[in-house]
Amino acid sequence: MSVKILYQGGSGEIVEKKSRFIANLEKINTEEEALAFIGKMKKQYWDARHNCYAFVAGENHNLQRCSDDGEPAGTAGRPMLEVLLKEDIHNMVVVVTRYFGGTLLGTGGLVRAYQKAVQEGLHNSVVIEKSQGRVLGVSCDYNSIGKIQYILAKNQITAIDTSYTDKVVTEAAVPVGMVEALQKEITEGTSGTAQFQVGDLMEFALVEGQIKIF
Repeated sequence: MSVKILYQGGSGEIVEKKSRFIANLEKINTEEEALAFIGKMKKQYWDARHNCYAFVAGENHNLQRCSDDGEPAGTAGRPMLEVLLKEDIHNMVVVVTRYFGGTLLGTGGLVRAYQKAVQEGLHNSVVIEKSQGRVLGVSCDYNSIGKIQYILAKNQITAIDTSYTDKVVTEAAVPVGMVEALQKEITEGTSGTAQFQVGDLMEFALVEGQIKIF
């Protein structure tokens, strides 16, 4: 099982008919954290006409909240929330600040603008996929390391660390459902010479090409 989360919040801005839409995103775990960030954005953009928001939290998006903050009902908060749910990103809040440019956009135009602003903010943020797994240690001789590296790459598994002494020990973060099958494949590929050490359950993600364990 894996979940998409906001690892590092960002911001993005679009302009529609001279109206500025500024999106700011932040990771959260609770409603209190979301409301604190919304309050911070409202204070920062105190002179804006609207500070609309949406946030989700919980394993199954159990907590969902949104606000149009004075925009016509259903044209801002809900469309913003729909972007988060469609992308299936967990535990995050987004505030879109609008500075009115003098031209009305209509309901359809507002919906598109607020959703586009959220997407721009996501584009400038770091979203990662967090998985449950185990650290698998594989010990082998120098003749087998190439085969093991090939098997890991074929299964799209990234090594955490490799040490070279009288033998080669490779540690890799492996999704929980793949551990047994991977051990079997490596055993067959190394004619039974590889030895394994299976770690405790943990959560991990690939962040900028590096494995991060949570």
